Amino acid sequence: MTGTAANAPPGLASLQAAAAAAGLAVCAAASWPESDDDREVRPLAGFIVSTFSPLLAEVADRVLTRRGEPRPARITALVIVTALGDVTSAAEVAQTVDAGRRVGPLLFFQAVPNAVAGYLAARWDLTGPVVCVGGLEAGLDAARLLIDDADADEALVVWVDVAVTDEDRDRAAGILVTGSV
Repeated sequence: MTGTAANAPPGLASLQAAAAAAGLAVCAAASWPESDDDREVRPLAGFIVSTFSPLLAEVADRVLTRRGEPRPARITALVIVTALGDVTSAAEVAQTVDAGRRVGPLLFFQAVPNAVAGYLAARWDLTGPVVCVGGLEAGLDAARLLIDDADADEALVVWVDVAVTDEDRDRAAGILVTGSV
């Protein structure tokens, strides 16, 4: 496989600028890595083999922690942006099938990028819609539409992609947005 520099999550500054250009106000932001201490993502119960879902959960936790106290009765949508999806789990499933072995239920469960959405919804009491798209512009458009159509008061937009070569590094960036700039 080749490197994924073109698919790498944007830095927070460019993510925030893209949100502002889309008419969205950023309430909180976070990324991975943020410091030299960000070496390994914390494991997440129920997710194996891949760092995709734990990484998404870590960045979402950081963003939602930084927003402060949520206002009562806020509906928060979750918009997951991933150019490649969980390639680590997909490769593991392919190798398992090619070897004629049975795919374990956890790998089947986490085969879709938004499998971690249920965990986040329960942990943070998120009651809004969940959308998973392949590009930043589509993710911000989805957030804008969900807010404009009153399906959500705010949207948590998280871009995540895992490293696919030894030279790459897992990266993610997330923002919590509202419709008023």
